[in-house]
Amino acid sequence: MIFFVYIIYSSSLNRFYIGYTSDLEVRIGEHNNGISHYTSKVSDWTIKYYEVYPSRELAMSREKEIKKKKSRKYIEWLINQ
Repeated sequence: MIFFVYIIYSSSLNRFYIGYTSDLEVRIGEHNNGISHYTSKVSDWTIKYYEVYPSRELAMSREKEIKKKKSRKYIEWLINQ
């Protein structure tokens, strides 16, 4: 099974969200249908970036690494590279 670390963006909130999942398409649907608590305020989330990992552990580690930076500039750099 493969896992994805992803960054989604809401233009109405002007906010990014970072997460990981084993099914990217289903997870984005959950974000846009109000199933995910943090992202339930709006339904305009779009995928801006993703990475593929061979295990949940590696994906979780990378998600934490990105979140630890607490930097919008870093997220924008990842998306634009």
